[in-house]
Amino acid sequence: MFFVAGAKNTAPLGRGNERRSIYQTFREVDLLDKKKTVTALKAGEDRAILLGLGMILSSVMIYFVLGITTLRSFADSVWTEEGVCAVLNSTVTADRNCSYSCGSDCWRVSKYPCLQVYVSVNNTGRVSRLSHNEETQYAGSECFFVPRCQKDSVAMHNIIINISKHLKMNQQLPCYYDPSGQRETVLLTRLYDHNVIFLSLLWPSCMLTGGTLIIMMVKLTQYLSRLCEEIGKINR
Repeated sequence: MFFVAGAKNTAPLGRGNERRSIYQTFREVDLLDKKKTVTALKAGEDRAILLGLGMILSSVMIYFVLGITTLRSFADSVWTEEGVCAVLNSTVTADRNCSYSCGSDCWRVSKYPCLQVYVSVNNTGRVSRLSHNEETQYAGSECFFVPRCQKDSVAMHNIIINISKHLKMNQQLPCYYDPSGQRETVLLTRLYDHNVIFLSLLWPSCMLTGGTLIIMMVKLTQYLSRLCEEIGKINR
C-alpha cells in the first residue's frame, strides 16, 4: 500500500516539474529573442546615427570646397549688374596662335581667328568691348571667345564665324557690366550667377538636412522606447 500511495503522490509532482521546466524553456527563449531584437535594433540605430553623421560631415566638406571655389569666384566678380547690350560692331581680325597637346610632353601650334565685339550698354552711347565670360577676361585676351585649341584650325574658324553671325542677327543681348565703371569690358554670361550658386548649394543643403533628420528620428525613437518601458514598469 505504501508503494502504491507513493507512486500516486509522485505523479503530480513530476507533471508540475515538467510544466515548470516547459514554462522556463519558453521564457528563456522569449528573453533570448528579446535580447536579439534589442541588439539588432541598437545596431541599426548605431548605423543610422553613423549615416547621419557621415552625411553632415560630407555636406560640411562640400560647403568648404564651394566656399573656396564657386562662392569666392562669385563674390570676387565685379560684373554684377545686368543690362542690355546693343551690338555695334562684330569683326573677325587677325589669327591668334594657340597650343594643343599631341601626347605626353608634345605640344603643337594651331591658329584661330580673333573675334572682337563692341557694344553699347543700356543705350548710353558708351562703347565697351564684349567678352564671353570671366575666363576670357582674366586670360587677358582681346577676343570675344577663345575656342578650345585643336589641330583642325578650320573647325575653330567655323565656330568663330557662326558666333559672329549669331551676334549680328541678335542686335540686343542681355549682358553684365561693372556698375562702378572700373572695368570697361562687359560680359555676355557669368560663370557663376545666382542660379549656379543656388544649384550648387542645394545638394549639400539637402544632405545636411537629411543627416540631421536621421539623427533626430533615431533619438526620438530611443526616447519613446525608454518612455514606454518606464510606463510599463509603473503599470506593473
